[in-house]
Amino acid sequence: MSVILTHGMGTEPVAPDWPPLTEAEVEAVVGPVTVLWRSPRPLSAAALVERGGERLFVKRHHRDVRTLEGLAEEHAFLRHLRERGAPVVEVLGATSLGKWVYEVHTTGTGTDLYRDALSWSPFASVAHARAAGSALAQLHLAAEGFDAPSRRPQPLVSSFSVFAAVDPVAALEAYAAERPTVVAALAGRPWRDDLRAVHLPFHRRLLPHLGHLAPLWTHNDWHASNLLWDAAAGTVSTVLDFGLSDRTTAVHDLATAIERNTVQWLDPSCPVRPDDVDALLDGYTSLRPLSSAESAALPELLPLVHAEFALSELGYFHGITGSRANADLAYQYLVDHTRWFTTGDGLRLLDRVRL
Repeated sequence: MSVILTHGMGTEPVAPDWPPLTEAEVEAVVGPVTVLWRSPRPLSAAALVERGGERLFVKRHHRDVRTLEGLAEEHAFLRHLRERGAPVVEVLGATSLGKWVYEVHTTGTGTDLYRDALSWSPFASVAHARAAGSALAQLHLAAEGFDAPSRRPQPLVSSFSVFAAVDPVAALEAYAAERPTVVAALAGRPWRDDLRAVHLPFHRRLLPHLGHLAPLWTHNDWHASNLLWDAAAGTVSTVLDFGLSDRTTAVHDLATAIERNTVQWLDPSCPVRPDDVDALLDGYTSLRPLSSAESAALPELLPLVHAEFALSELGYFHGITGSRANADLAYQYLVDHTRWFTTGDGLRLLDRVRL
């Protein structure tokens, strides 16, 4: 098998964190298959395979990243969404073999138009931005009634506890205490000073609205490459990849969608796509209008919404893959993405999302 490169923390392809899936190991999970395509996403190994004329999606995690119990949390959410008519894939099974944990899904319907796009790549059109907003609203409506508690501490989950608390410094200490790799990764970094200087000014403005935001299980990784598309209609036909899902709030997920899709972090010459911002919000609110508290919270939450996933990545790179360079980038992401919202471009984006 030829060398397979994956998407990294920048624009250049990099070696994968984990070895690519082989036909032999997939056959140990689902029987004889042909591997049709291997995903370039870096945090796990995944492949599209064919078994007896049927296509399946197989994903492999290291047991330090996901256990069967950890997968069961997101799979329960997927089953709820399917029962409510949401366009999500069906979970076919999960198994553990040695140091690996595998999950098997159907492939969903539609075309993977963004298959080779880097994370944080923009929408191909304003119409796609509007369709993605509508699909997110539909998903949130389907998620109502799923009352499972927040996920257990584990790497690579985008939660909402630190800045949902009255005292984020104490909440971050509690968050890290449950995650030893995060404790180790933060050691020697000025995180308390950075939190107070960079993050807390936004949190003080968010705080009055927090008690009015209803908890909701959410996707937490809403970007164009996690969607399959009806290419002719320009609409979303399947929502993929619930690996980061957890109990947050609807406006947290909407802020994530704006942060991931409309701010071009890898292209500072053209950092914001304002038409995409407007279209995504229009598509969302046409189906699920925001409450007054959600509208007020959105511009204050947007600079903070990335933070807990950045902390989770920080622990993952420091304690699991052992990449100091990526851990440094994750910490930079934690601080500098919030700081960007104090610049002219960032302030203009915050003004644009004040509904």
